[in-house]
Amino acid sequence: MSEYTSDLLRLLDERGYVHQMTDATGLDALAARQIVPGYIGFDATAPSLHIGSLVQIMMLRRLQQTGHKPIVLMGGGTTRIGDPSGRDESRKVLDDATIADNIAGIRTVFERLLTFGDGPTDAIMVNNDDWLSQLGYIDLLRDVGPHFTVNRMLSFDSVKLRLEREQSLTFLEFNYMILQAYDFVELGRRHGCRLQMGGSDQWGNIVNGIELSRRMESREVYGLTTPLLTTADGAKMGKTAAGAVWLNEPQLPAYDFWQYWRNVDDRDVARFLRLFTDLPLSEIARLESLEGAEINAAKIVLANEVTKLVRGEEASASAEATASQTFAAGGAGDDLPRLTITAEMTVANALKELGFVASGGESKRKVAEGAVKIDGETITDPTAPARPGKISLGKKRHAILI
Repeated sequence: MSEYTSDLLRLLDERGYVHQMTDATGLDALAARQIVPGYIGFDATAPSLHIGSLVQIMMLRRLQQTGHKPIVLMGGGTTRIGDPSGRDESRKVLDDATIADNIAGIRTVFERLLTFGDGPTDAIMVNNDDWLSQLGYIDLLRDVGPHFTVNRMLSFDSVKLRLEREQSLTFLEFNYMILQAYDFVELGRRHGCRLQMGGSDQWGNIVNGIELSRRMESREVYGLTTPLLTTADGAKMGKTAAGAVWLNEPQLPAYDFWQYWRNVDDRDVARFLRLFTDLPLSEIARLESLEGAEINAAKIVLANEVTKLVRGEEASASAEATASQTFAAGGAGDDLPRLTITAEMTVANALKELGFVASGGESKRKVAEGAVKIDGETITDPTAPARPGKISLGKKRHAILI
């Protein structure tokens, strides 16, 4: 662990957020002497972010907790293009109305985790469509284009990946890195922004923004990335076999959100407590020392604390109560997902409809393996009709059929 003078870098470092920095010494000195406005960008491709974005949101929370100003940049403009980083194919193009609805949905989670307002350290949410839609093509070519070379752009992983696999990369997507770099310039002009943060896959885009800011504005700015967040078994965080773990309630019930954290790998508990909760490090160290079956108590603390931050205290308490009723008492808690069945619906269909499995084939396989029960009775025929009762897949997934 490095020795930093600023509260910001000390906190980020000790909780495990830091992967790379463009100039650690310069950023540390700046953060020690003044308020640093910093931003992270989020594309509005869905009405909710998933937990893969939660570490970035928590970074903005840490920024504010240490006396600095978080800027949430919504990519209303860049969402029209789509970030090619880490992707094998083009994103679906969204219309303006859908993007606006998505931004409204995404804002709700930020309002729980950040304090918005007009004060010097209050968070603000801005939309890059405000300037990108006003940027003339000739102006862009003349003012920004000279600072980029095609040679350098072709060297970025997001471009090389597509070309090496002989997959198409549209001219539209090729321009994404230019527009994202320009965001940093514009945020500096409008809000005095000095820091861009993001995941490690954004390092190239961040460096582009820093270099463009220096060339166009002669402004000293900084970049910081987090490590690629994976679970202990190597899976990229954010999705399960049943689909994405969404941050917003309409996309994922609070009980399922709570259960995700309750069921994480034992090896991930301490790391996730540092990244995703506000618990003191001393308390996290105590929980980390638990062994054997006692680690389940730490997992419940993790599930409660993360759900409390993202969904609210009431949602957290209700989810824990439902889990207690379901597992400890063998009952059917109030927060369990509910599915209205039809006369034609099979048990395998019900599992798929509930999102417990990713495909119909997996659903049938789980039933045939004897992993499914209704009110305690094991069902082994995938074509068996669904009936009212509590359906369980293994020991961790439960719902009510009505």
